[in-house]
Amino acid sequence: MKPYFPYYESEAKVINHLLERRVLAHTEDMMMVELSAKSGAVIPIHQHIHVQMTYILEGVFEIDLNGAKMILKKGDSLFIESNQTHGSLCLSEGKLLDVFTPARKDFL
Repeated sequence: MKPYFPYYESEAKVINHLLERRVLAHTEDMMMVELSAKSGAVIPIHQHIHVQMTYILEGVFEIDLNGAKMILKKGDSLFIESNQTHGSLCLSEGKLLDVFTPARKDFL
């Protein structure tokens, strides 16, 4: 297993004109992803089997977790259990750091 993942080796994937995703590091069991969002970007309500931790690196996001809405800002964290419904709206341009277990093969 590779222990070091240089940023310059990661590739940004443009999701749309407001969202960009970059897989920073991954193994079979875990994945770390940077998500860059411009104001107004929407991540539609969805769910997946992966357990997810999200850390707000920059910006302000309205998070919908199982129908409950909350505002998260730089420095805040969020835990999402497997199969919980969630989505977000970027209120102020920012970046998220998402960690998934197991790794999301659909992102590779």
